[in-house]
Amino acid sequence: MANARQRLAQAAAARAAETARRRRMRIVGAAGAAVLLVIGLTIWLASRGDSGTPNAAPSSATSAAPCDWSVVPEAARSKETKDVGTPPATPPARTGTATMTITTNRGVIKINMDRALTPCAVTSFEYLASKKFFDNSPCHRLITKQFSALQCGDPAGTGWGGPSYRYLDENLPVDRRPKYPRGTVALSNQGPNTNQSQFFLFYGDSELDDDVPVVGRITEGLPILEEIAKAGSDGRYDINPDGTPGPGGGLPNQPVQILSLMVT
Repeated sequence: MANARQRLAQAAAARAAETARRRRMRIVGAAGAAVLLVIGLTIWLASRGDSGTPNAAPSSATSAAPCDWSVVPEAARSKETKDVGTPPATPPARTGTATMTITTNRGVIKINMDRALTPCAVTSFEYLASKKFFDNSPCHRLITKQFSALQCGDPAGTGWGGPSYRYLDENLPVDRRPKYPRGTVALSNQGPNTNQSQFFLFYGDSELDDDVPVVGRITEGLPILEEIAKAGSDGRYDINPDGTPGPGGGLPNQPVQILSLMVT
């Protein structure tokens, strides 16, 4: 009997110990959960800001990456390159529109540019205009056969000039016909992602073998371009020096001089 009572006492003590152990585990678990809850609540409140309201999402104008202004190596520059530095490294504005006003000896041409479509191109034109890069420069090429455009933007007037930086393509005319409708303004470059300062003013619906970025639309001055086109060109670029077909066009028979170019 004594042995039986001893075994019962030992079993009861073991059950009590197990019950106490489980109680301690529940207390520790609850405390751990409470700690985790406090940490989570602290992080959540911090994410909402001091005022207790959610932080505003950053705007696209401030959260977007800056433009890639790629400096052209010295060895790759032409003798006509005009070094005016590079535009700011800050992210470009990506909302609203800008107006490019080109005052020429033939009259005023105005162009509307959408910052959402071509933020880097608009920024580049703004920067170059602030440096008076285009002022007193000729439009060096009129194309009337391969397509219908007046080419401008080279201060040297040779077709080889430009700033000392390049930037990436934007707003290519994908699946659009015609690619470049009458009144379109597009960049002229030497291949993908080599945009600088030269641009086409399309006075008629046009197709190009290679896509170039569309930067805006002419809102004033199309009749000026049409009159320049009627006078024709000297055709100096129709044939290459080796007798093969050239890129086409030539100096306008009615010389076109950009007196000033502004972006507002």
